[in-house]
Amino acid sequence: MSTSPSTTLSATGHATVLPRQIINGSDADVVDANVDVVNTMYAELLDVGEITPNALRSYYVDFYLTQALGGGFAQYVFTAPEREDIDAYVRAGLENMGAAAHLDLFNRTVAAFEALSEEEADAYLDGDADLDGGTAAVEGVPAAARLLEELDGEFEALLESEDITALNAAWLRGQSDLLVLDEEELERHIAERVSRIPNLAERQAEAAEDDLLDTPEFEVIIRELCDVAGHTLVKITMGDPNYDHEGQRTLAWHFTTDQGEFLMLDDDQEAVMIHPDTKEILAAVEFEVEDD
Repeated sequence: MSTSPSTTLSATGHATVLPRQIINGSDADVVDANVDVVNTMYAELLDVGEITPNALRSYYVDFYLTQALGGGFAQYVFTAPEREDIDAYVRAGLENMGAAAHLDLFNRTVAAFEALSEEEADAYLDGDADLDGGTAAVEGVPAAARLLEELDGEFEALLESEDITALNAAWLRGQSDLLVLDEEELERHIAERVSRIPNLAERQAEAAEDDLLDTPEFEVIIRELCDVAGHTLVKITMGDPNYDHEGQRTLAWHFTTDQGEFLMLDDDQEAVMIHPDTKEILAAVEFEVEDD
């Protein structure tokens, strides 16, 4: 472990980074800290080519472990966004951290899943397979799904003799490129890496557009009202469908800004931000009518 400039960097030119306060903590703490660092890097718009591969391998091995414990291999398949890429990280991570038995089991489980037909795979992921051998919705699913269920059971039993978290933590601690930084150093380190992103403005614009597409309409409206009023949104508390506004029952969204608690009401033409007690309108936005 080193924080010196002579630290050997990975092929990406970046180091594996862990917070100083957890380096001597539990194995789970060390693995979780790497997950937190990688999540922060993703949130700051660094991509996989700008994060050291071993940090990503540790990250996705822990992702696989978490999903498999939560709902078996089916949950891992269901939640992995780009499984071909993630499978590669999991395989490399398990191999490099010395989890040979888990690597063999992972490969056998992937092979068993990929041997399913499309209908069998859908039934397995939907939980429609009859593991007791009865009639299934899709012919042939019971035997195929039973094999995967047996492999799930083998996974949990194997953890008793080959602890993935312990192996993962030991591997992280032993990285030749490891940087151990305090909280402020870690923030500066990530900020410096972000500053070197060649197309940062473009990524930020794309991320903002994606966030907007994923943001519920009521939140978009509330944020716009806060901008108009010169407030900073703190949190949206609740939606009240039975709010009494001028004698009529309507939907009101309660939210808090840096200046107190407020309401958002909207109709087909505009939305308003009002004070819940005085009923004063602090901001209004009109809706644009789009032609068909």
